Amino acid sequence: MPGKLEQQSLEVEYKKTGINPSDIAVLRRWLKTQPHLPEKYITDLDLILTYFCCYRSSEVSKQVLDLHFTLRTLFTNLFHNRVVDEKLLKTLNVVLVMPLQVRSYNNHYIVYHRLINYDTKNFVFSDIIRAVLMLMDLRQYEDGTWPGFIILIDLNGVSLSHITKLDLQTVQQLLYYLQEAMLVKLKGLHFMNAPSYVDKLLMVIRPFLKKELMNQLCIHQVGSKTIEKVMPIEALPKDAGGQYKTFEEAKKNTIEKVLANKDFFINENKKRVIESLRPGKPKTITDIFGGIEGSFKRLEID
Repeated sequence: MPGKLEQQSLEVEYKKTGINPSDIAVLRRWLKTQPHLPEKYITDLDLILTYFCCYRSSEVSKQVLDLHFTLRTLFTNLFHNRVVDEKLLKTLNVVLVMPLQVRSYNNHYIVYHRLINYDTKNFVFSDIIRAVLMLMDLRQYEDGTWPGFIILIDLNGVSLSHITKLDLQTVQQLLYYLQEAMLVKLKGLHFMNAPSYVDKLLMVIRPFLKKELMNQLCIHQVGSKTIEKVMPIEALPKDAGGQYKTFEEAKKNTIEKVLANKDFFINENKKRVIESLRPGKPKTITDIFGGIEGSFKRLEID
């Protein structure tokens, strides 16, 4: 059974990325001037992840750091009170989140996602996204930086009924966080085994995609081999036509990992902004989305 994760070594990260400790010291000094940010809980690895994904710009890193922890505070649906509980374990029996061992041809890290329980009664989109983001945090804590990051979503088993259960508040917040504040170099969003009604899914997400992510969006139709342009097919799970783990093995490993690392999330929950201490005006959801947030909940699909 997987034990407690160990944080990726800073020494390894400095060597791997070529980042200088003095660059991180600059960000640390700046953090100490920002009373609203959780400086004492923000690790040097957090700063390395930020600096690396911001292509070593101190000024951009400061903006992203602030936004990253601000969104984790404001987007309560996704980040408030993250715990390893029965609700999470139930969700991990509905969705599979599986980092692939083999990288893309461009050496980008790939995480494979799919439903493993197709009953729409068990499909709660906000719970699924909470789980996906919790697993992402664990993986970054363990791995550190990646040259690039690819999200691969297998739509096998996804019905129109699932798509109608996507609440737009979660879609909007997820895509904003992913594009503006996630500490990765996002290099692709791939949907494989796309059904004929994938256009309905695109209708939901397209309003929230910036041009950069639109350009990285790839649809691989059912029966097509186009995913092989990105990665070797053998890299996929056995149940999806590859040679990696089975879904059952991956699910078991994931559940064991979260159960062994409950303390990680107790600490992560402390990395939140205290808006009353922010210099100037406190930030609200309205500042992020301009007042449109929360005006819709569920999409109606004809």
